[in-house]
Amino acid sequence: MTIIFATHNLNKTIEVQQLMPPHIKLLSLSDVQLHDDIPETATTIEGNAILKTNYIKNRFDLPVFADDTGLMVPALNNEPGVKSARYAGEDKNAQENMELLLKRLEGHDDRSAYFKTVISLNINNTQHLFEGVCKGSILNAPEGTQGFGYDPIFKPQGYDISFAQMEMAEKSAISHRGKALNKLIHFLNGINIDN
Repeated sequence: MTIIFATHNLNKTIEVQQLMPPHIKLLSLSDVQLHDDIPETATTIEGNAILKTNYIKNRFDLPVFADDTGLMVPALNNEPGVKSARYAGEDKNAQENMELLLKRLEGHDDRSAYFKTVISLNINNTQHLFEGVCKGSILNAPEGTQGFGYDPIFKPQGYDISFAQMEMAEKSAISHRGKALNKLIHFLNGINIDN
């Protein structure tokens, strides 16, 4: 089964493909030569995932899924939220995003946070949503070199290390994206595909 995964992010594609069963082949947006800047103008994580899925589905006759993820920090009114990738500006600079978040958290005792991923799947002309949440807290400074995005400053609940200090398999087993993907994979294993 071939499914388009609506991302240009090579790290994300590798992470997700490793979680997929062997019979599912992912095509990234680069694989299908789609280099458009897909609009992410919704006010919710769910809305952005659906926007991306629909945008791709209108251009290709294949099943497609897209995910959107936000980091929610209650002390900052759940910022960065839907603006997580562009928190410090439109260039999506992960280092600047982390620095801005750490600066805004200065003086706050509550450093709790959670990641939320929503996957939107369009298959057989029907839309399905799968959600994953990972609770944790924001560290005082980046730790580790693995992963991407906010991983160096996010410590998942029950652990003494950041996402960026974990091997990919360990992170995937507990992460927001891993939880949402497990729901997606379970769903895909139980249906018939028309195309």
